[in-house]
Amino acid sequence: MLLPGRLKSTTLGDLLGVLHRAEATGTLELVEDRGRAHRLHLAAGLIVSVEVDGVAPSLAEILRRDRAADDDVLRRSLLRAMASQRLHGEVLVNEFRLSPTVVGNALRRQLLARLATLEQLTDARISFRVALRAPRGSLRDTPLQAREFLHGRRRARERAAAPQAQVDLGAWRVLGLTPGADPTEIRRAYRRLARTVHPDLHPGATDEERRDLESRFNRITEAYRTLVA
Repeated sequence: MLLPGRLKSTTLGDLLGVLHRAEATGTLELVEDRGRAHRLHLAAGLIVSVEVDGVAPSLAEILRRDRAADDDVLRRSLLRAMASQRLHGEVLVNEFRLSPTVVGNALRRQLLARLATLEQLTDARISFRVALRAPRGSLRDTPLQAREFLHGRRRARERAAAPQAQVDLGAWRVLGLTPGADPTEIRRAYRRLARTVHPDLHPGATDEERRDLESRFNRITEAYRTLVA
């Protein structure tokens, strides 16, 4: 299993795809140049834990957003977990009688939220260590499945295509068309705009006005060529 050395040459989605296919067990570490280190722990190619060095939603925030527990319960349970050095989810289930399903679903969403945070990284050093143990509280028995952490992730081929997609969107706007218009509509829009701004159709234009017309005509022509190529 070969992984690239830097995240800028790939994407998180591609990395996770490689690790899943290899059924890798260990820790993927992403270290930013400014020193922040993030870790994804896997077992047999499935994600059991995600650690983010920075701001990420807490279990309490997710449960509060879902209205699964009120602020008083979340505050007291968190204080009790900290005092006894136990996991917050464990305390919520065992002592505050929250549904294990509710807490479990919130923990899965927490991992997915952390993955979404890591997907925003533009670069980091990549390493994979087989020996590192997943932290306490990882979802060893119910790991994230491939459909959960791979579906919708950006891939390198999509990132490479993104600049062209932006160019195409700009071309539609220049011609005043909605993306997806058929070739006939594109030709009609181009001809209509060309008749309006072609410099030769404005013999009385000043030098400055002529330069502006030429610039606009060139943009329209380039947009047309982009969409009919």
